[in-house]
Amino acid sequence: MESKFHAFMFPWFAFGHMTPYLHLANKLAEKGHRITFLLPKKALKQLEFLNRFPDSIVFHPLTIPPVNGLPANAETTSDIPISLDKFLSEAMDLTRDQVEAAVRALRPDLIFFDFAHWVPEIAKDYIIKSVSYIIVSATTIAHTHVPGSELGVPPPGYPSSKVLFHGHDAHALTTLSINYKRIYHQLTTSLKSCDVISMRTCQEIEGKFCDFIASQYHRKVLLTGPMLPEADKSKPLDEQWSRFLKRVKERGVVWGGWVQQPLILSHPSVGCFVNHCGFGSMWESLMSDCQIVLLPFLGDQVLNTRLMTEELEVSVEVSREKTGWFAKESLSDAVRSVMDKDSERGKVVRTNHAKWKEVLVSPGLLTGYEDKFVEALQEYLI
Repeated sequence: MESKFHAFMFPWFAFGHMTPYLHLANKLAEKGHRITFLLPKKALKQLEFLNRFPDSIVFHPLTIPPVNGLPANAETTSDIPISLDKFLSEAMDLTRDQVEAAVRALRPDLIFFDFAHWVPEIAKDYIIKSVSYIIVSATTIAHTHVPGSELGVPPPGYPSSKVLFHGHDAHALTTLSINYKRIYHQLTTSLKSCDVISMRTCQEIEGKFCDFIASQYHRKVLLTGPMLPEADKSKPLDEQWSRFLKRVKERGVVWGGWVQQPLILSHPSVGCFVNHCGFGSMWESLMSDCQIVLLPFLGDQVLNTRLMTEELEVSVEVSREKTGWFAKESLSDAVRSVMDKDSERGKVVRTNHAKWKEVLVSPGLLTGYEDKFVEALQEYLI
């Protein structure tokens, strides 16, 4: 009989990190394991609807300590501009006593983390395993977060001549540079000191980048697959939005929160998906039938975009000027290039996209990653 474990999860205080961690928690709980999820109090209310197994996944709220420079009541990156992230990071470090108290009281078998580089120290003190679970692409880590790497410059031995920054990416690199030293220290320290490295990707798409990371940190990298949640299809979109067109007739729609993106992309009236190429959106677009147009803004999004456009050739990137600006005509040209049936570029990306989707949705591929990941964790705990 397979042994069941109790895992702590302690992601960075950003919904783009906490949400993928909760997707992983749901997968583990589905297999009979227990999860204690550490997160800020306010975030608990916004994420509890995603908890599919409330009997197995218990939220453990943390009090965010006051820090000079961090606005009162700010608990996640959604509450602050990116320039204030350093203060939220400082507040996260100040929750160490709360995290250790929870570990001491509940004695988990392992703890998943990303930015809290001091977690392995606590884990060793209490003889539990620490797992650095990285939710951004292996491509990003391989380019910017291996020992000795420099911002914007591929490190020696980097396995791609295509997935690179270009001259017009200065806008993204400037934003990335705001917190680069801090994040570089946090991630490289975490990856050097954890017991296990795990990544939310698969060998078919990012294998050579995972192998490069393994060689740089001298350890095996466990892959979970993309860990995408199943779309809720209990109510068809047409039924949910039967009066939608009447309500928004002659108006646009702007939605500022999270939506069921895979469900929207699966609707037959959606033919093209223009997005920033965040890692979650990258996977969702790959596994959809929509044509893909990419417009990245941040550093990791740029590298994800190059992986999609240059390496896999499944999408088109909106062209930019050297300053980073783009024109509406550039966006229009990109959309036309993938949607026009006579476009040579469109034919190439549609063919490649269809090929890769077929690979990713092949029976047993992604569930196989999940099963092997859990089996590997159980072996580490023996």
